[in-house]
Amino acid sequence: MRKSRLATLAISLVTTVAATLTIAVGPAQAAPADHYVALGDSYSSGVGAGSYTAESGSCQRSTNAYPALYAAAVRPASYRSVACSGATTSSVVNTQLAALSGTTTLVSVTVGGNDVGFANIMTTCVLYGTTECVAAVQAAEDKARAELPALLRTVYTGIRNRAPSARVVVVGYPVFYQLGTVCVGLSATSRAKINEGINLVDDITRSAAQAAGFTFADVRSQFVGHQLCSYGEKWLHALNFANLGISYHPTAAGQSGGYYPVFRSVAG
Repeated sequence: MRKSRLATLAISLVTTVAATLTIAVGPAQAAPADHYVALGDSYSSGVGAGSYTAESGSCQRSTNAYPALYAAAVRPASYRSVACSGATTSSVVNTQLAALSGTTTLVSVTVGGNDVGFANIMTTCVLYGTTECVAAVQAAEDKARAELPALLRTVYTGIRNRAPSARVVVVGYPVFYQLGTVCVGLSATSRAKINEGINLVDDITRSAAQAAGFTFADVRSQFVGHQLCSYGEKWLHALNFANLGISYHPTAAGQSGGYYPVFRSVAG
């Protein structure tokens, strides 16, 4: 009888502890209770993914962008995207951080590419030769090393000050080209240098995010096999002369297949 009672008590204790742990862990993962705000540039607003909301105007916020996909799937208590095409770290600080408050519990942000001139670099690389392309990327890399850490730190400090209790996910950029394939257009040297520059921006962003105590969501591996010059379905728009603004941005499939699952895996 004593052994039986001891076994019953042990089982009861294990059950109680498990239930307690479930209760303790549950609220932290209760994404439907989140008050979610999305910040950032065109990769966050969803330029290139179509289905832009009327209220967003030139910011081009898409219902196919990863923040909107997350909100549709998880249905948080509240959701607002203030991400905007062309945003820099300064414009995030000056025009987007006001959307945050002490009740914000989840924040996503993708920013930094415009600060080092992604668009101008790609224009140079397309219109001119390899020498000019490599020089433009190198100049951007030098600027990124010298200036981007401090610029990102300002953004992240602003986020933490306005939303002190929020989980913050910093989402990076995909590398544009798959190398080692037969590909028309830019030279292999130019493509490799562009990839190098994107990798540098992502690595600087990851370091800054981690230093701020934020989570970095790295989408680079998710896009492998779907980059420009790859043999799979392309998740990035190539140069589009009819609509230059979407060039080198994720398609709707790039947002849903590339960005969304990576963000969802870390956002909860």
